[in-house]
Amino acid sequence: MKSIDILTPCPCGNPIAYNACCGSLHEGVAAATAEQLMRSRYSAYVLKREDYLLATWHPDRRPASLRLAAQQPPPTWLGLEVRQAQQVDAEHASVEFVARYRLGGGRAQRQHETSRFVRSEGRWYYFDGELKG
Repeated sequence: MKSIDILTPCPCGNPIAYNACCGSLHEGVAAATAEQLMRSRYSAYVLKREDYLLATWHPDRRPASLRLAAQQPPPTWLGLEVRQAQQVDAEHASVEFVARYRLGGGRAQRQHETSRFVRSEGRWYYFDGELKG
């Protein structure tokens, strides 16, 4: 797991300190919105927090492992742009985003996705996502 200075701006793109943004969620505080959860999951990918990613994945869709430590070459995450966040109803939401990354010394790539989230027992969970072209 990658370490981060608690005063460093949050990897999710929020200019406030990591510990005041995604850091508190990584330590167990429940996300207030699906967008907040999605941003914290992006930060977890940056920091290789597989434990957090699995814990925030809906149990009906959760993989056994992500094997982030085994990725070769590991991605270098370059930034996150949230394009749209929509609250469908009290228990469902979606977030469209673009995450930029680079593999090794290669060219920057983008992952454009609309993710679906479900709230269960007061906590938001990532359910699934649809990649965009």
